[in-house]
Amino acid sequence: MGRAFEYRKARMFKRWDKMAKTFTRIGKEIVLAVKNGTADPATNSKLRVLLQNAKAVNMPKETVERAIKRATSKDQEDYKEMVYEGYGPHGIAILVESTTDNPTRTVANVRSYFNKLGGSLGTMGMLDFIFDRKCIFKIKNTGKDIEELEFELIDAGGEEVFLDEETGLINIYGEFPAFGALQHYFEENGYEIVEADFERIPNDTKTLSDEQIAEVEKLIEKIEEDDDVVRVFHNMA
Repeated sequence: MGRAFEYRKARMFKRWDKMAKTFTRIGKEIVLAVKNGTADPATNSKLRVLLQNAKAVNMPKETVERAIKRATSKDQEDYKEMVYEGYGPHGIAILVESTTDNPTRTVANVRSYFNKLGGSLGTMGMLDFIFDRKCIFKIKNTGKDIEELEFELIDAGGEEVFLDEETGLINIYGEFPAFGALQHYFEENGYEIVEADFERIPNDTKTLSDEQIAEVEKLIEKIEEDDDVVRVFHNMA
């Protein structure tokens, strides 16, 4: 699988390891899913997969129920999904995904992090040539031949299928717009979805020295501390 696989794997472990941040992110995504659909997972496919994600990270049931209740409340502020793009120290591309009820506050905060730590915030879309947006599913291994499954998933938008030997789960990467088609395929064919998410994979990475890496990581960590930020992607090798 090479460096790209190792990069993806490292990002997944790092992201899902931050439990408190993950609970907040999933909670906001549940609110969005309910507001854009229904509070019934049987009729809301996006909500179904988010409930699986919550279960996968041991998110407390009462926390999930509170998120659904908030979404149906008239007092709940509307969340917006915002993407911010810029360059950090040493020309590292950094893309920030946020879910916020106050975009003005969020963009001001993100800009200040870039400015204070050697970076600069740019315009939306400026990093499209660096990052490919993909969807990823983790499903339980039923003993299905990996190559056969990969072939079957081509029509649904699947691009790469592999077994994660550490978790025992089958990971499937697909085109970003294929999320719904892949989810439908798995549900219709009896595969259990354990997690599903989106990734932004850099098609060009930069290698830095240890000192330079520390500078970039300082900026990334500061951005990740922001309550409105849900994911940060970069092209540092």
